[in-house]
Amino acid sequence: MEKQNIICIACPLGCKLEVEHKKNGIDDYIVTGNKCPRGKDYGIKEMTNPTRVLTSTVKIKNAHLCRIPVRTKGEIPKGLIFKCMKEINKVEISGPIKVGDIIIKNVLGTGIDIIATRSM
Repeated sequence: MEKQNIICIACPLGCKLEVEHKKNGIDDYIVTGNKCPRGKDYGIKEMTNPTRVLTSTVKIKNAHLCRIPVRTKGEIPKGLIFKCMKEINKVEISGPIKVGDIIIKNVLGTGIDIIATRSM
């Protein structure tokens, strides 16, 4: 039996969750402390496959600012965040760029793109 205490970030409530993993031939997860159903899903996901949306900036030429904000279009595995940041830091783009333009396609083979979150 494995227990983990986490703060839920699925909604603004910030519930203190206790997620218990029981192995009785099959994997069973018991989540307590959640005030909404999203907390249960978040707790189980944190124990099995934690993921995050990554936000950062990329160098840009020919624009009024020297960096443009970007983010992943979806969630990437938490363990790949630092490798993804290394890939983002290698990139330098030229303007003009529109919101939603793909800056890096399929980053680290995850199937997730890095997109611009501001037009420049």
